[in-house]
Amino acid sequence: MEGFNEQVVKRAKKPKNLIIKIIAVMLLILIPSICILLAYVITTYLIYVGFFLFLIGIYLVWYVFTSQKVEFEYSVSGDELDISKIISLRKRKRMCKVKIREIEKLEKGEKSISGMRFSKNYIAAADIDKDEDNYYAVFNSPAYGKCLLVFTPNEQILQGMKGYLNKDIMLKIFYNKNV
Repeated sequence: MEGFNEQVVKRAKKPKNLIIKIIAVMLLILIPSICILLAYVITTYLIYVGFFLFLIGIYLVWYVFTSQKVEFEYSVSGDELDISKIISLRKRKRMCKVKIREIEKLEKGEKSISGMRFSKNYIAAADIDKDEDNYYAVFNSPAYGKCLLVFTPNEQILQGMKGYLNKDIMLKIFYNKNV
């Protein structure tokens, strides 16, 4: 029996996002103002240039503001975990597709993978700083080798993965038994 489970996780807002927005608005005001001030010194055509830069800047600031809204979609279909990144509901990019049977490690908390090296990291967590909510999955990719996936699944996604996980991983996650 194949099931389909899906979850959408919104990325948490960070202070870095606020700083990017503030800088974008400051540049929107500063660059046309400089052009208008230079119009008095150089030529009056710079007033028109400043006006058009302001109009273009409004669009660019809107684009920066909306690009800060990022969501991750996890979907389990059969024995595959598919993770996509959705930027502002206008662009969808597939991050990775993993066969659940090929997951070597799946644990909560970063301490289990702290000494390991990975050729590729996929970070699709709601908040990377909240270590107690994130799951860390280690798997081998044919294209990259040993990879790390950091994600924040809910119980429904974990239940969809349950039937396809290795026995040791399943006992550790669902029954709290260390094998």
